[in-house]
Amino acid sequence: MYIKKILIAIAVIGLIVAAFFANFVYKAMLKPNTAFNNDVAYVYIPSSASYEEVRSQLEPLLKDINSFDDLAEQKKYTTNIKAGKYAIKKGMTNNDIINSIRIGNLPIKVSFNNQSSLEKLAGRISRDIEADSVSLLKAMKDSEFLAKNNFNQATALGMYLPNSYEFFWNTDAEGFRARMLKEYKRFWNAERTKKAEAIGLSPNEVIALASIVYEESKEATEQPTIAGVYMNRLRIGMPLQADPTLKFAAYQLPKYKNTIIKRVLNVHKAIESPYNTYKNQGLPPGLIAMPDISAIDAVLNYEKHQYLYFAANAKKFGFHKFAKTLSQHNVNAREYQRYLSAQGIHK
Repeated sequence: MYIKKILIAIAVIGLIVAAFFANFVYKAMLKPNTAFNNDVAYVYIPSSASYEEVRSQLEPLLKDINSFDDLAEQKKYTTNIKAGKYAIKKGMTNNDIINSIRIGNLPIKVSFNNQSSLEKLAGRISRDIEADSVSLLKAMKDSEFLAKNNFNQATALGMYLPNSYEFFWNTDAEGFRARMLKEYKRFWNAERTKKAEAIGLSPNEVIALASIVYEESKEATEQPTIAGVYMNRLRIGMPLQADPTLKFAAYQLPKYKNTIIKRVLNVHKAIESPYNTYKNQGLPPGLIAMPDISAIDAVLNYEKHQYLYFAANAKKFGFHKFAKTLSQHNVNAREYQRYLSAQGIHK
């Protein structure tokens, strides 16, 4: 009789323990524990995050943070934080959530174009990935890295080809730079490298010229024609006389900071700068802006023609009139100058 009571007591305790464990398992692992109404919420976990930092992001999203703590402790997540961007879907259990923030690091799309300097590019990228603009700019300007990969401070921007790329949010500055170098090398495949050699330009020189072409025209159909004009000038030793390089040179001076030059004047042609292609023959030391890939390919596949001049077309905005002779160019240029004056644009 005594043994029977002991066995019954053990069975009752066992049932209580089993019920407690079942309740724990249900609450901690099987019960939905999200408190938001959207289909999904995202958390961004920094590389140096502690569990408390992760917890502070999750707490507003969960009905019961304590049950999450219990399971996180059991699954040793509290001492094994993974950085990245993670999705928490509506109706997830604690177990689902831990699995998601442990192995579900989501790639994000990073797109950029029209960045006129490394500083602006670093600021743009820092809005999308964990790395801040200071660390990005430091990595981009690292002289040892640049020299090792045949760049310098003037050509460094050319390594960053405008496009859309996938990154993990927790990518650091060096990781971003390494990926961009890989994309740059992929872009400069055997075919493009051979074309650059055939026209007597290095990849850096191609991109420098492409930046001028791109600043002259955003119309991809016209870029090969403009590139052909500049190649003709280079071939005969004529200065490029590219107005965008004058603007670039001017913007480096305190006098022109925070201004927009709408009309190139003789005063701009007198600026002392290696980027003044009216004073200096050949290509400038580096690119003056970030060209689209269309402009780079326009230089590599420039149109063969006899034009040496072009002027903006006053009757077809965004396009140009091309000329073989200076006299015809002067007619075209005067037409455009009259248009600017009529619009009240004097500087």
